[in-house]
Amino acid sequence: MHMPKTAPRLFWTGFAALAAGPAMASSHMDAPKITLDDAANTTDVYAFVSEDADGRQYLTTALAVYPFQEPGIGPNNFQFDERVRYTIHIALEDAIAEGEPSLSYHFEFSTRYANEDTIRQAFLGPVQPAGDGAFPANQNLRQTYTITKTDHRTRRDEVLGDGMRDGLIVPVNNQGLLTPFYNQNNDGDRPAREGVDDANALDPYTASAVATLKDGYVSFAGQRDDGFYADIQSIFDLDFSFGANTGTPTKPFDSQGGYNVHTIVLNIPLDELQVRDGRGVNETVTPAQLAGVYATTARSRFNRARGPYDQVGRQGNPLFVEALLPLSQKDQYNEGSPEDDAQYGDAVDSPELLALLGGSELIPGLLRSIFIPDMIKVDLTTGPARLAGASDFDRLGVFGGDVLQSQFQDPFGNGGLIPGGWPNGRRFGDDVIDIAIIALGLAGPGPDFSGVDADRVSENDITYNQVFPYAATPLNGRVHDHHGRGNEAGGE
Repeated sequence: MHMPKTAPRLFWTGFAALAAGPAMASSHMDAPKITLDDAANTTDVYAFVSEDADGRQYLTTALAVYPFQEPGIGPNNFQFDERVRYTIHIALEDAIAEGEPSLSYHFEFSTRYANEDTIRQAFLGPVQPAGDGAFPANQNLRQTYTITKTDHRTRRDEVLGDGMRDGLIVPVNNQGLLTPFYNQNNDGDRPAREGVDDANALDPYTASAVATLKDGYVSFAGQRDDGFYADIQSIFDLDFSFGANTGTPTKPFDSQGGYNVHTIVLNIPLDELQVRDGRGVNETVTPAQLAGVYATTARSRFNRARGPYDQVGRQGNPLFVEALLPLSQKDQYNEGSPEDDAQYGDAVDSPELLALLGGSELIPGLLRSIFIPDMIKVDLTTGPARLAGASDFDRLGVFGGDVLQSQFQDPFGNGGLIPGGWPNGRRFGDDVIDIAIIALGLAGPGPDFSGVDADRVSENDITYNQVFPYAATPLNGRVHDHHGRGNEAGGE
């Protein structure tokens, strides 16, 4: 079997030993400049191996942007910006250590209105679902998009899908009464639908915007619930007891609870992820065994669609920028590339947050193995990851006994069992706060970590889908609640 020249063992070092270290978070407000550009502000990146009903396996990737969307606002609606290029990057094998993408998938959006002679900017009336890849008659704000694949190894671009021709439409946002089919019992006065485990049970707005493209790619882009859950406010209030020591009656709470984001989800067939060695008749092609995933956003330089673009946002793993990098380096990171991430080594090796928590010295290389370069590393040989909502899924990943069987590495000397979730990929539902805290020796004792709930927030405010696009239904503007399980209000 083909083995990468750069072994991935350093990646697993952070989970091979426990040591005191910083609490981790994804704040959605990670650098000064990007907080002024909501549509380009990356909130979370996800990457994991999945399988469809026909048994075809994918690297599922997702990029969420535009944080803290209040459901049901108007007259304008939150939307992707046609002056921003959204890109998901994949590095394969040796390219991970080099910090260079092997493949990039660019998403560019176009916007129009069916009727501009009205004050009803997003909706002209109740939105009845249309056929796959078609806009409903009463959807006034209409966005389509193109997907272009760049293979950096061959320097070739290929359009995977183009607008309505290929069904690449953005569905309506969840307004409430005007978008009843997003909600329980198709009733706009009821909460958003919970996640489903059958593609046939998806709400019709979401289903109509799932597009199958050439070479087996599957795409979705639209509004979704913010799938990250944690008491971020306490962390940046330096209350690391999450209200337990202060007696704060309103604590803890899910800081992202009750908000939506805009999310791009792309299923990349595993057979598209190949490693090529040699040239001509001597060239060999083998399946990639390890991938690194990160995302960028770039804004058009001249304030128009289709560039030229300047990069303004970047994200790989949760927490890197906001919890580890000093203020002087945050914007630089967002405008840079993983190949330059070695310059952040000092901030990773001696994090300031460690001193704030009163922790001890880190094991050398502990955080570097995950964050330098900052990509989410995914073992592609394991078969599909368990999904949130399934009986064998655990929000604590490996610390909850949720493991996968690698076919090419055995970093722990246990027969190739590796984490089933972050930092081996990142799934919707992974409790990245608690996973990091346990791994860094701040919670326990082991080997039983099942009761760990450091920030006292252990679930999202709505359940995720177990089928593509996996991200949860966008919350209803009429029935939602911030910081709690408010989506249950009025539910069944």
